[in-house]
Amino acid sequence: MISNWLAAALGRRNIHYGWVMVGVTFLAALISAGTVGAPGVFIVPLQKEFGWSTAQISSALSIRFILFGLMAPFAAALLNRYGLRNVTLAAQLIVVSALVASLGMTEVWQLVLLWGVVIGIGTGMTALVLGATIATRWFAARRGLVVGIMTASVATGQLVFLPLLASLTDRFGWRLALGFVCIMLGVSALAVALAMRDRPSDLGLRPFGDEGTEPLPAPPVNHGSITGVALGTLRDASKSSAFWILFATFFVCGASTNGLVQVHLIPMCLDFGIPQVQAASLLAAMGIFDFFGTIMSGWLSDRYDNRWLLFWYYGLRGLSLIFLPFSDFSFYGLSLFAMFYGLDWIATVPPTVRLTAQKFGPERANLVFGWIFAGHQLGAGTAAFGAGLSRTLLASYLPAFFVAGALCVFASLIVLALSHQPSPKPKPAMA
Repeated sequence: MISNWLAAALGRRNIHYGWVMVGVTFLAALISAGTVGAPGVFIVPLQKEFGWSTAQISSALSIRFILFGLMAPFAAALLNRYGLRNVTLAAQLIVVSALVASLGMTEVWQLVLLWGVVIGIGTGMTALVLGATIATRWFAARRGLVVGIMTASVATGQLVFLPLLASLTDRFGWRLALGFVCIMLGVSALAVALAMRDRPSDLGLRPFGDEGTEPLPAPPVNHGSITGVALGTLRDASKSSAFWILFATFFVCGASTNGLVQVHLIPMCLDFGIPQVQAASLLAAMGIFDFFGTIMSGWLSDRYDNRWLLFWYYGLRGLSLIFLPFSDFSFYGLSLFAMFYGLDWIATVPPTVRLTAQKFGPERANLVFGWIFAGHQLGAGTAAFGAGLSRTLLASYLPAFFVAGALCVFASLIVLALSHQPSPKPKPAMA
């Protein structure tokens, strides 16, 4: 198996295989996230071809966001039961099947079924839980940095593909752009099949930064039902106020990013006379800034109080959303927004994952974070539908942006209610 050979070759150079896991997961998450972000480019073409309203299309995307989040805790249980590679490959197969089937859709119920239900379930089978699982399972040190890298891939993938997809859609139609997404998912599946492994012990290793000498045995598999494991975790976690604070703040995170800006910024820019490709380029610029901002957030979360990091992230994001309607949608105003907002796009994830691991332990962190991430996607679904409804009823997206900004300020305040618990200092480790 190529992973055994590669692990031995890297071991001779004192490089841990965990970094290969980071690389292959980064690629898979980048391409999968591009799939999640693609419908933002297709809203206007679908309206023109089929006559569907913004509210109708937004309802499908809202269902997808909600299922994407609600699948997360069950995805964690699936990953623990069936392994990282098997679940990731199954998820990619489900998404590709739905995308191929959607090339022939003609009715809005087909959009809701394929882009809402099926893709929501498929993408939700990994979501951010896959990255959190790898960080806590393969790394005893640098967990915050690893979560930052893999979170950056998710947010960046949702954004950097958009200019290319917008260009393909303008020149050749949305179906060819969707076909390109399917090809990229095939490339990702090949990389996962060749290189992804379940645990360090599969290769005779300990987690990166763990100074022990013998591989850690895999914990016994919980043979209870997937639903029982996920719901049992929710029952236990819900007794803690820390869970509800993290759940609420992540609800706001989803509402102010995926559900609002990712889905509706392009059509809102069209309302102000900005061409689709240029608007998609704006989102791509946010993705580039987000890549560096989220990795820096991971680095900071290994070193500073994660509560105060979240305070600043949510507060500054709220101010940027409130500023956008006053930017006059000029080149300089939008550029300032893209830089400021992009650096903070999803920088909240590394501190949230670390706080989850601190409060609930590394073995249950992915299951508890799955439920917290469900809150993120419930927020995204609420904002996706609410902003579309605002555009349909009020002929403007701006009220949705003001509400999202106010929610971010609220989140920045309630996160400080978490009890202070210093993060354990990571042990020094070779790269």
